[in-house]
Amino acid sequence: MDVAVLGATGDVGRQVCTQLIERRVLPTSSRLQLVGRPDGGSARATHGLRADLVDAYDEHAPLIDVALSPDDVVADVVVVAAGRTSPPRPGVTTDRAALAADNHAVFAAYAEALARNGSGHEVVVVVSNPVELGVAVLAEALGRHRVIGMGAWLDTLRFRREVAVSLGVRRHRVGGFVAGQHGDDLVPLWSTVRVSGLDADERRRAVAGLRRGRSLDGFAAEIDAAKATLGELVVTDIAAAFQLIETWPPDLRVLARPWLTHQSGAKTAAGSANATVDLVDTVLDGRDIVVAGQVALDGEASIGGRPLHGVLGVPVVLGPEGWTRVLLDEPDPDEARRLATTAGRIDAMLAPWGLGAGAGAGAGADIRTSADGSAS
Repeated sequence: MDVAVLGATGDVGRQVCTQLIERRVLPTSSRLQLVGRPDGGSARATHGLRADLVDAYDEHAPLIDVALSPDDVVADVVVVAAGRTSPPRPGVTTDRAALAADNHAVFAAYAEALARNGSGHEVVVVVSNPVELGVAVLAEALGRHRVIGMGAWLDTLRFRREVAVSLGVRRHRVGGFVAGQHGDDLVPLWSTVRVSGLDADERRRAVAGLRRGRSLDGFAAEIDAAKATLGELVVTDIAAAFQLIETWPPDLRVLARPWLTHQSGAKTAAGSANATVDLVDTVLDGRDIVVAGQVALDGEASIGGRPLHGVLGVPVVLGPEGWTRVLLDEPDPDEARRLATTAGRIDAMLAPWGLGAGAGAGAGADIRTSADGSAS
């Protein structure tokens, strides 16, 4: 099977291409298509990347070619890593509205080309931000079940790692998912956490200890306070900033650590690529596996008996034909309230392009948040 990486020469795109080869996800008989733009330095860099990958991995590299137009993209799995990213500099915050406005055109161009020229069976993994906008645009053109955003899986892997570190175990022993929106509006589903070797009572005690009596109702304020504190330290003592994060609860570390990593200038390309390649490998493997991802829902999940519609990060079953089932049990009350709020935020972000509740497909169409913060 073949894989195309849109934005192959970007930080994440380059890492995705490299990890696909290093992890031997693609056999030598498969094809890796490096997709760039025909203008500026992109074309030169894309051809150069091909030469570099062949030079490094010739013995086990797949067939590698270059495409410089959306109309030339042909693959079984398409990774969308093209578009603008937020500047990795201290004190620079991401304007999500501006990022969405810039990247919508990128999403739309590839969505239209794939719908026009594709096989009708491609599975698309969206990496570019805002992930939820990319999923909405591509799902509308290609079909909901063929498009998944990797943000919730990256957040899930980070959550499992932070829980594992706090418990002194390896990540593979920890289960649990992160839902919602990729970024500040992610929703750590503590109710889904499982730890190999712990029975139900032991797990509840362990989770209670990690949460320190906190609830997700105060999570947004904690995130704002954490960023304010780290924003001051990042320009004076970056080592102290990372050390401070180690003292915080696991769910707060899930957000704070990658945010500070990006602010430091190092970016988070390796972790983002690792989560992306996980999803690509799952699709190519031919088995159905439970992951988390941003998907376009049409009532497959509900909160408090009210169905969810629109793009939201949730646990899903992913396989060679895309995602099939949603595996979201009724969350705890504080998780439900945060999910409802997040659904509304995503809906508002999608509204300018007619992809939200105004078009009858927004995640906030059926789930609202009342004045007291409860889902209604």
